[in-house]
This record gives sequence, C-alpha cells and structure tokens, in this order.
Amino acid sequence: MTTTTPPDASPDAAPDATPPALFDTLPLSPATLANLQSLGYLSMTPVQAAALPLALAGRDLIAQAKTGSGKTAAFALPLLARLNPRWFSPQALVLCPTRELADQVAKEIRRLARATDNIKVVTLCGGAKMGPQIGSLEHGAHVAVGTPGRIMDHLERGTLDLRGLNTLVLDEADRMLDMGFFDDITFVARQCPASRQTLLFSATFPAGIETLAGQFLREPERVQVETRHTGGKIRQRFYEVENTGRLDAVARLLRHYRPVSTLAFCNTKLRCRELADRLRAQGFEALALYGDMEQRERDQVLVRFAHRSASVLVATDVAARGLDIDKLEAVINVDVTPDPEVHVHRIGRTGRGDAEGWALSLVSPNEMARALRIGKAQGASLEWQALADAEPAGDAPLVPPMTTLQILGGRKEKMRPGDVLGALTGEAGFTREQVGRIDVTDYVTYVAVERNIADEVVRRLDGGRVKGRDVKVKRLDE
Repeated sequence: MTTTTPPDASPDAAPDATPPALFDTLPLSPATLANLQSLGYLSMTPVQAAALPLALAGRDLIAQAKTGSGKTAAFALPLLARLNPRWFSPQALVLCPTRELADQVAKEIRRLARATDNIKVVTLCGGAKMGPQIGSLEHGAHVAVGTPGRIMDHLERGTLDLRGLNTLVLDEADRMLDMGFFDDITFVARQCPASRQTLLFSATFPAGIETLAGQFLREPERVQVETRHTGGKIRQRFYEVENTGRLDAVARLLRHYRPVSTLAFCNTKLRCRELADRLRAQGFEALALYGDMEQRERDQVLVRFAHRSASVLVATDVAARGLDIDKLEAVINVDVTPDPEVHVHRIGRTGRGDAEGWALSLVSPNEMARALRIGKAQGASLEWQALADAEPAGDAPLVPPMTTLQILGGRKEKMRPGDVLGALTGEAGFTREQVGRIDVTDYVTYVAVERNIADEVVRRLDGGRVKGRDVKVKRLDE
C-alpha cells in the first residue's frame, strides 16, 4: 500500500485546505503528548502524519522523506513507545550514513524521550574512540544510534548485543547505499531478531532500496511525501557558464546576492577543494567538506558553518548528507547533478519554515540536458539569467557575523551550555544577544560569539574558570 501526502503547506494555500493533523490524535501516552507540546510539536508534518499511525501500529515501513521534513520524530516516537525502561539492553537501533546525522538523531531522540525517566541513548560512530563507547554499552543503553561500520565493529567484538532488539531504523538509506554500506547493513540486519519492526527512510528510491526492503522488511507499508517546493519560498535561477569560468562565477553570485550563509554543491571532492581555495583567495570565509577528511577537521568545519562563522560551505552530496542548517539563505549548484531528485534534495535545505531562499545553478553547455530534465521533473520552465547581469551589490567584503571559539572541556567534564553562557554573561560582562549557538561535545565545547567581540572574549575567558575548572579558549579561524 502506498500513502501519498500533499507537499509541504504553502503560505498561499487555499483557505479550505485540509488542516494539519495533531499529535493528540495518535495513541501516545499523556506524558509523551505533554512533552511534545513543551518542545513545540503541535501539528504533524506530512511525513509524520503519514508514517506515525502505521509505525505505531507495528507495521514495517518504507518512507520517502528529506532532511528537514520531521522524519526523526516519525521513527523516534514509535521506537520510544516500544521501549521497556527497566531493561537496560539495546531495544532499538538506528543506522545513519554519517556521524553528524547520528549525533543529530541521538540528540532529538533524547529530547523526545524526556517523558520517560532514565532512557539512555548511546551514539556509536567511527572517528571516535572505542573505549568510551564500550563503557557506555557495559552500563546499559536502551537505544543505539550509529554508522554501519562502527556498529558492525561492536557486533564483531561482542560489545553490542542485539538479541533484545525490537526496532531497526535505516535512516537516509539511499545515502548509506551510495557510500558503499550495503554489505555492512546486511551484516547488521542479520544480527537482529527476525520478529523486529523495521523502518526505512530514504529521500530517493534507487534500485538498492528495493533490494534492502525485499531482504529485511516484512510486507512494508509505503509512504511517499512529495518533495516539490513552493515557488514562493525557494526562488530558482539558472546561469549558463563555460566550464572554465565556473569557479569565478560562484564568487560573482556571492557578491551579487550577498547571502549570509551559502551551501555550494560540487559533484567531486576535487572541485570542492578547488572552489574553496579560489574563494578564500578572493577574501571569502569558505570551508570545504568532502569524504576523506579527518573526523576532527570535519567536525570543526560543520560547527563553524552552523555557527554562521563562515560564509560558504562547499560540499559534495554524500558529505553534506544529514546536514541541517538553520537560516541557510542560498544554495548554489556549482555542478548540475544528473539526478533531478538529488537537485530537489539540495535546494530543499534553503527556504525552510517561513524563510525564503535562493537556489542558483551554474550550467555549462554539456550540462544543459541535465538542467532540462530538472525542469521537466518539476513541471515548470526554468528561470534563466545572464551572469553578466549579476553585478556586485556593494564594495564591502562578505563577512560572516559570528566567530566560533573552542573551549577545552565538554560533556565528560560535566560542561553544559548554560555554564558557558553564564561565564560569558556573568563576570565576563557580555550580553546574551552577543552569544550564538553553543555545542558541547565529549571533550570540547564550541561557542559562537559576535565577530567584533571574539578577541575580547578570548582575552577574558582564556586561562579563566568555567564551572570551577580552568579553561583554554581559542578562535577556530586562526
């Protein structure tokens, strides 16, 4: 059975449009409903409305859902509803393609689990030390979230026991296949009890998804949420360029549109590095994200961009999978993707909520057929502009509004965002409005501050004390 839901609601929707479904129509506990309300979850997104009734009824599921569609709650609420809090053994496993997505998913599951005391969620990803992960598993965990390779490592070591598992989630399954994880997923799935519920979420449905579903899902229901975006929120423009002038064209568009945060997609990691180097040479705060970076460098790149302390993030599709950035003003397709669904997935990262965004695509003559396929898939004529008309909108350089500071000390030292904010707004004398996002990892804390006060913050905090301990502070852009 396939359930097709309408695309995301548009501000211009007709007054008699079907009202959004409410969470209190679901068979959830009063405590869970109260927690959802406290978190601002009032009405369901299209994928939640289509998937939750089926998943809560215990059905296996294949659901099409892109990043930012609310898919995490669509699988987190059912798996939490099936947990036995008194049994400290993994009862749910979520497989994700990247460490960044796994961290986001684990964080959201913890928020949704606040209605039940003492639910432990452990993150098991490559790029992190095995010892602390093994220790967490020895103390007992209800939910494990991780990447296929590291989950397989734990299974082979015997440090992860899945005999009590009742829910397996494959999140962004298409990208796990793109990254070559089919055999790892197969290995992990075969270690799970046959009687489990399996929930598969994917932005696209390549042939490999059908193979996975045929092997590991039992009579799955299918939920397909249309991925069209309303024209009023995302304004698309296409520019014809010669391949040799593509990199300089990106800088020209940035100077013309002047977005605070831009995600630029390239089809290869070589192009990523070349573009980031070219932009930095022209004075832009640009970062690159691609597949073979060291995990520490990758983490810092993502933090700086999420903190709005870099203007441009240049990435490949696989590297950016799971990346969910608030207030992304523009997406630039430096290379045209051959897959129209991937194009929709790319541009869907801007124009979120009530915000508007630009989706700008550079098209060389040999990519024209790809662009026409995108227009055909969207059922609309493409808006073409001449690159020569994109004149600079001012002489001032494009400077990000924030700077990211790194503070040695994290969750292992019981550091919390409130401790950092208190240190900044207490004796240090800064205001809450001058402080942006705060991210606490196991051993390091990152805080965004307004760029014009960054050096003064470092001067006042470095060598000082936060939560009773001496801290070292430095700028990440040095």
